Amino acid sequence: MRRILLKLSGEALAGDKKQGFDEPTVRSVALQVKQLADDGVQVGIVIGGGNFWRGRTSERIDRTKADQIGMLATVMNCIYVSEIFRSEGMQTEILTPFLCGSFTELFSKDRANRCLEKGKIVFFAGGTGHPYFSTDTGVVLRAVEVDAEVILLAKAVDGVYDEDPKKNPSARRYDEISIDEVIEKNLQVVDMTASILARDNKMPMWVFSLTEKDSIVHAVRGELNGTKVTV
Repeated sequence: MRRILLKLSGEALAGDKKQGFDEPTVRSVALQVKQLADDGVQVGIVIGGGNFWRGRTSERIDRTKADQIGMLATVMNCIYVSEIFRSEGMQTEILTPFLCGSFTELFSKDRANRCLEKGKIVFFAGGTGHPYFSTDTGVVLRAVEVDAEVILLAKAVDGVYDEDPKKNPSARRYDEISIDEVIEKNLQVVDMTASILARDNKMPMWVFSLTEKDSIVHAVRGELNGTKVTV
């Protein structure tokens, strides 16, 4: 596998604290990504902002402003995680769809490809740069733009289920499911806009648990313990 896009849940990076960062969890991710980079895999990363901001649940804040705060939460996450990656000997670049002064570089497909081809770990922060689009949509958009082979969705849950496993312990996990079936059954692997974008651009997604030991490395090396969403 030559190029992947890894989506990390902000909430998963917070560990048991549910907010902020759990440094051992972030370092575990860094060490796994370093193994992949050392193997020659080009890695792009998108991180959610849920460990800092869940603005859509608020009725007091304008939706556009709430989404803008969420975009900035993803920038903070990428700056922090990027620094942990650098402490483990990796080169990184943070790209955003809007100017952030000297904190990040402005996204372009050409810039992203140059960085990936140099072996840098590229963080795509700030979502799409527009309100009303989730981080899910941002990850599929960036994966399509940089010609990633697959999106790896490292979540707090270990795959795609026919029902919410937290509510129904008997829920069945799929080993493989088509994106059409995901959309038809509204299974919420990613939101509907992102699902349709993935389907239309034939972008597969693999879903697995971030908390399982070395789950990212195992997925890339053909030992996925989760669900393959096919196109």
